[in-house]
Amino acid sequence: MAAMKPRTGDGPMEVTQEGRSLIMRVPIDGGGRLVLEINNEEAESLKQCLIKAVGE
Repeated sequence: MAAMKPRTGDGPMEVTQEGRSLIMRVPIDGGGRLVLEINNEEAESLKQCLIKAVGE
């Protein structure tokens, strides 16, 4: 039987360092949060995309 993981529930956007990975939790419409595990290279790429989208 597959292990059951607890739901993350609602909450603010946050990023935490866990080992070599960054764990990003983003609130989504309809409740709950999207949880992503990204590395530093992916985080830098995301940062550049967001800067282009919203400006500095």
